Amino acid sequence: MFDLKGKVAIITGARRGMGKSHALLFAKSGAKVVVADISLEDCQLVVDEIKKAGGEAIAVKCDVSKKAEVDEMIAATLKKWGKLDILVNNAGICQFKPFLELTEEEWDKTLDINLKGYFLCAQAAAKEMIRQKSGIIINIASVAMGQQGVGFPTLAHYSASKGGIAAMSETLALELAPYNIRVNAIAPGAIDTPMVDPLRADSKTMEGTIARIPLRRMGKAEEVSNVVLFLASDESSYMTGSTVVVDGGWLSM
Repeated sequence: MFDLKGKVAIITGARRGMGKSHALLFAKSGAKVVVADISLEDCQLVVDEIKKAGGEAIAVKCDVSKKAEVDEMIAATLKKWGKLDILVNNAGICQFKPFLELTEEEWDKTLDINLKGYFLCAQAAAKEMIRQKSGIIINIASVAMGQQGVGFPTLAHYSASKGGIAAMSETLALELAPYNIRVNAIAPGAIDTPMVDPLRADSKTMEGTIARIPLRRMGKAEEVSNVVLFLASDESSYMTGSTVVVDGGWLSM
């Protein structure tokens, strides 16, 4: 089960945190992995770790908010392995800032990376997947996505981007299904990665966050990666247009 042998996967935001965890697990499961992020040096460290464990990977510098760099990432993938089977849209930023203090520049930066970046990567990947009549796109959203998720104070821009990801994923699933391309999203809750360092810095906020989680702990990156692997594998072959929540029960409260 969950065998990715022969598959080629791009994982954005893979230099650390959940993205790195996804990359390591995919490589362990047999996939050839493109480790993409804004720092080529950091990506190469992940590639070195994968190769040391016997896997195959390449490092690619990519700012997902810039179409030219996204196109270069796709081109590098095709040059190396000649195809693209899986895209994991994972790159993202999270800046805690009260709504009334949020600047236009901060709003634009968050939406450019977290939402436009997903659009650019998904569109570029889908064009290649259509040619081979198969593919899988997995978009990382968040429980902080409103409606079926929750709102989160000081994260108006982040929540807007993650809600957009969930909505976009459903639409892409409909449009790409005729080409045998599946599109699903994952909505993690509070996961123990560098992105939540600001929460740790405020003990009251951290305690309040943990209190909202029935399992009374933060999740591990690997616990999200396991679900990403499932959606990337044939075991999820009848799933598309879904948003899978991985939150320790947060949304059940």
